[in-house]
Amino acid sequence: MKTTLDELLAFSTVVASGSISAAAQQLGQTASGISRALSRLEEKLDVTLLQRTTRRLELTEEGNAFLTQARRILASVEEAEEQMRVRRQTPAGRLRVNAAAPFVLHAVVPLIKGFRERYPNIELELHSSDQIIDLIEQRTDVAIRIGPLRDSTLHARSLGSSCLRVLASPAYLAAHGVPDGVQALHQHGLLGFTQPETLNQWPLRHEHGDSFSILPSLHASSGETLRQLALEGAGIVCLADFMTHLDRGRGDLVQILAEHTVEVRQPIHAVYYRNTALTSRITCFLDYLSSELSTMA
Repeated sequence: MKTTLDELLAFSTVVASGSISAAAQQLGQTASGISRALSRLEEKLDVTLLQRTTRRLELTEEGNAFLTQARRILASVEEAEEQMRVRRQTPAGRLRVNAAAPFVLHAVVPLIKGFRERYPNIELELHSSDQIIDLIEQRTDVAIRIGPLRDSTLHARSLGSSCLRVLASPAYLAAHGVPDGVQALHQHGLLGFTQPETLNQWPLRHEHGDSFSILPSLHASSGETLRQLALEGAGIVCLADFMTHLDRGRGDLVQILAEHTVEVRQPIHAVYYRNTALTSRITCFLDYLSSELSTMA
């Protein structure tokens, strides 16, 4: 890359400030130094970026197009430098985290010991809610949300995703048999959600499509309740991997109809308001959570 960051900065500052002298003052350089930087940049790009007159500077069409990219590059560098500054700090203070109860129990709680050992000065406060909450009203710094995000003014960061699988306990399968196809599920006890109804659309390929609408014989509002019912042999369930990876590892729940299962991954996001005072705490927590979640996706 021939262009330097100093040249990009000189160019964008001249445009923002309206003159070479104003840019020089803002950057703590000489006007001649800024002028030379602009000339070098135009020479390297082999285009004219600014039309210079005795009274003003005016962007050319090429200059306007290049300015957008220059600003984007400078913003990315600034963000990277800020992240490094955050990492050098010692994060401290209270961090309030909200997530659905199953996610807190199966994804967050197992990580708390390691997180606190690494960041002993962060005071975590965990709250569980299966409903979408108002962060300000609930005095929450970070909320973890599973599934597609709604339009929001919140800042969002992807933490990964988690597969959905159709599962049953060995005891249930021994008593009722293993379904030999998707339609055979009609003869089995199915465990489903009270709401939203979309959670009762299982990712199973059949003759009418890639989504199978179930009619549960037993409903529950909580995924954790459904998990416990499945472990007790009450029926067949469809749950995300982050809830069941240990159950499957131990053989307490086994996947069925794998050959009919369509890969559907539920996105996992952290949402929060931009708050400089909280930046280091939020960044540390989400970095740690993201790295650990990959092992249970």
